[in-house]
Amino acid sequence: QAQLEESGGGLVQPGGSLRLSCAASGRVDVISDMGWYRQAPGDGGSLVASINSRGVTKYADSVKGRFTISTDNAKKTAYLQMVSLEPEDTAVYYCFLNGGYENDDGAPVRYKSWGQGTQVTVSL
Repeated sequence: QAQLEESGGGLVQPGGSLRLSCAASGRVDVISDMGWYRQAPGDGGSLVASINSRGVTKYADSVKGRFTISTDNAKKTAYLQMVSLEPEDTAVYYCFLNGGYENDDGAPVRYKSWGQGTQVTVSL
């Protein structure tokens, strides 16, 4: 299954911008969708944004109008452009990929891969 490598987190002041990247490698025959969850201290995590193979996007209400998810299919990479960042956006961001392939018997195999997580801190 796919391995995911994230990059782009860091410390930024309120109102600033960051771009996260999530690059897939390994066996990536079919990508159903990719996206990011985030988890702040003390909460269980929530979906931030996702994009499916047809380019249909979904966003959490709290980030609509500020975050934009996109993909470069040739590079098998997803991007999350974040602008107008707020302290409430502080969290560890985990990218994910729902994918699949056919095994040696021709049977479909579905899986979900996760990135290692990247810290985003919005603070003065």
